[in-house]
Amino acid sequence: MAFLRSVPRCCAGSKFGKNLQLALPGGISENVARRSIQLLQVIETRDHDSSRRTITTRAAASTESSASGGGIGGGSSGTMKPVPRQIDPLDLAFNDPVASYKSKTTKELIRAYIVYQLCSVEFFVENNMKLTKLCNNILGDRLFSILMKSTFYGHFVAGEDEQKITPVLDRLRSFGVKPLLDYSVEEDLSQEEAERREVQASVSEAGDEKKEGTIKKYHVEKSFADRRYKVSSARTYFYLNEASCERNMDVFIKALEACATVSMGLGIIAVKLTALGRPQLLLQLSEVIMRARQYMSDVVGGEGAVLAHHAKPDDFRKKFEEARIRDEIPVQKFLDKIQADKEGVIHLFPWSGILDENYELSETFQVPDIRTGKMVRLMSQLTAKEEEMFRNMLRRLNTIVAVADKLNVRIMIDAEQTYFQPAISRLCLEMMRKYNTERAVVFNTYQTYLQDAYNEVKTDLEQAERQNFYFGAKLVRGAYLEQERARAAAMGYPDPTNPTFEATNESYHRTFMECLRRMKRYKDKGIDPKKIGIMVATHNEDTVRFAIEKMKEIGISPEDKVICFGQLFGMCDYLTFPLGQSGYSVYKYIPYGPVKEVLPYLSRRAHENKGVLKKIKKEKKLILAEILRRMVTGKLFYTPKGNYTPV
Repeated sequence: MAFLRSVPRCCAGSKFGKNLQLALPGGISENVARRSIQLLQVIETRDHDSSRRTITTRAAASTESSASGGGIGGGSSGTMKPVPRQIDPLDLAFNDPVASYKSKTTKELIRAYIVYQLCSVEFFVENNMKLTKLCNNILGDRLFSILMKSTFYGHFVAGEDEQKITPVLDRLRSFGVKPLLDYSVEEDLSQEEAERREVQASVSEAGDEKKEGTIKKYHVEKSFADRRYKVSSARTYFYLNEASCERNMDVFIKALEACATVSMGLGIIAVKLTALGRPQLLLQLSEVIMRARQYMSDVVGGEGAVLAHHAKPDDFRKKFEEARIRDEIPVQKFLDKIQADKEGVIHLFPWSGILDENYELSETFQVPDIRTGKMVRLMSQLTAKEEEMFRNMLRRLNTIVAVADKLNVRIMIDAEQTYFQPAISRLCLEMMRKYNTERAVVFNTYQTYLQDAYNEVKTDLEQAERQNFYFGAKLVRGAYLEQERARAAAMGYPDPTNPTFEATNESYHRTFMECLRRMKRYKDKGIDPKKIGIMVATHNEDTVRFAIEKMKEIGISPEDKVICFGQLFGMCDYLTFPLGQSGYSVYKYIPYGPVKEVLPYLSRRAHENKGVLKKIKKEKKLILAEILRRMVTGKLFYTPKGNYTPV
C-alpha cells in the first residue's frame, strides 16, 4: 500500500526526498566503509605489554559491521585485508581502574566523582528539578549552560547535536565501544497536563466500551494516566496530536542520519512507539491480542500465545461444526484469513494485510463466538478518523525502519508498560518479518521482571524460526516495576511482575539461556547463528559475568557477533570499557540534545543513581583509585588515545 512505501511530506526537505526508494543514497554503505578504511590506515601498530595479545580479524570491525549488519545479528561478511587488532585481557571481577578509565581525562574523572557524590545526597536528588530551575533563573541561560556542561550534563549527555557528539563517539570507538543514539529531549509537563493529555488520547471518540469480554487492564485509569509515576529510568511521551507524532518521526530519522554518518555502520538508535501514535490504538490493539489468546484457549484448549498451541485450521472447523455454527460465509472468511504453516496456526488474523493493506481494524478482528455462533468483534468500534490515525502510526514506524535498513543502522524498539506491550511486540515482530530477512535490523525489548518474559521470548523465537526471519532482542530487567505493581493492585488484576529481585535475576538468565540454546542449535546444524542477535543490556556485573561464562561454555566468541552488551552513557564505565577493550561487542546508550531540553532526562539519571548506591560506591572507589594513581605516577594531564577496534 502506498502509505507504507513513501516518505511523508514532512520529510520532503531532508536528503531522503519525496520517495524513499529513490531518494536514499544507495552508496551509503560504501561511503561508510571507505571512511572506516581511511581511519584504519592512520592507526599505528604499537608494541604491547606482555599482558596484551594481538589477534588478526578479517577487517576493521566498523567496515565488517557495515557489510554484515553491525556486530549483532548481521548477515555474512565480505573478505577484506586483515589488520592487527588490539585486545586486552578481561578482569571478570571488574576491579581494574586503569582499564575502566583509560578513555577519560583526569578532569572528566573528577567531574564524575563529584556527580556521583551529589547523586548520593537525598535532598539534592529529590529536589533536583527545582534546584536546576532556580540556578537557571539566578545565573541566566549562558552561565547555567556552562555550569551544567561542567557537571551533570557533561557527564550524562554526549552533546547538543549530531556535530557536537562526533568527538565523543570517535573516542568511544577508539576504545572499542559503539553508540546507541537517543535524542533525549523531553517535555517538562505538569502532572495535571500529563493526565489530561493521556486520558483524552486513550479513549475512542466512540466512547470507552466495556462490554462482556473486555479486559480492564487495557483501559485507561486516570490515577495512573501520568505514566511517569514511579518511573525513573525510562522516557515518557504524551500524545498531543498527529503533527507532534510526525515531528517525533522526523527526530528519529534525523538520529538515523546522524548515526549512519558518525558511527561508521556500527550504530543503533532507540525508538518508542508511544512517540508515533495515539495511545488508545496501542491499548485497543493490545486488548485484541490478549482476547485472541483467550479465544484460542476457549476453542482448542491450552494457554499462551496463539502459535504456542500448534493447533491446525481443521481444529477450528471441527469445533465450529460441533457447535453447529452455520453462518458459513463470515466463518469461511475467518478461516481463510488464518495464517498457518505445517506446524499449525501462527496468527488468527492477517497481520501482514493489516500492515501492508488497507484493512479496517474493527472489521478484521472478528471471530465466530463458539457459544452463540455469531461473529463478534474483539476490538471496539473505531471511527474513520481513528482508523486513519492507526494507518498513520504504522506508516511512521515503517518509514523509520525503511530508512534504518537503507542506512545500515539498527533499530531497538523500547519496551513500555504491559498494557501497551502486546501491541508494541506484535508490530515489532511484523517489522522483523518484513525487514530482518538478511540481517537483524529491528530489535524488540524484553523486560525480564515480568513473569511471562521467558514465554514471550520463546514464542517470538519460534515465530522467527517458522517464518524465517532474523530475530533481534534486547534483554533488560525493566523500568516500570513499581508502577506496574501499583496499577495492578489499584485496578484489581493480577500483578504481572516477579515477586523478588532474585526471581527477576533467574528470569533474565533463563531467558538469555533460551536464546543461547537456539544459537548453539543453529550452529550445530550449520545454520547461520546470526539468525539470532541479543543485547545483554544491564548494569549488573553478575549478569555480565554469567553471560560471558555461558558464551564460553557453548562456544560462542565475540567474533561471532551474535551477543553484545549495553550500558548507559555516564554509568558503569567499569563494565563497558573493559568489555570493549577485551574484544566484546559493547554499546553505550548515548543521549544528546540541548541543555535545557534534556533536564527531565538528567533528573531521571539522578534518581536512578540514587537507587543503585552499591554500584555508585564501587564506581566512586575505582574513580578515586585512578585519580590517585595518576597523581602518584605524574599522569594527571593524561590524554586518552585508544587503539581498539569495536567488534
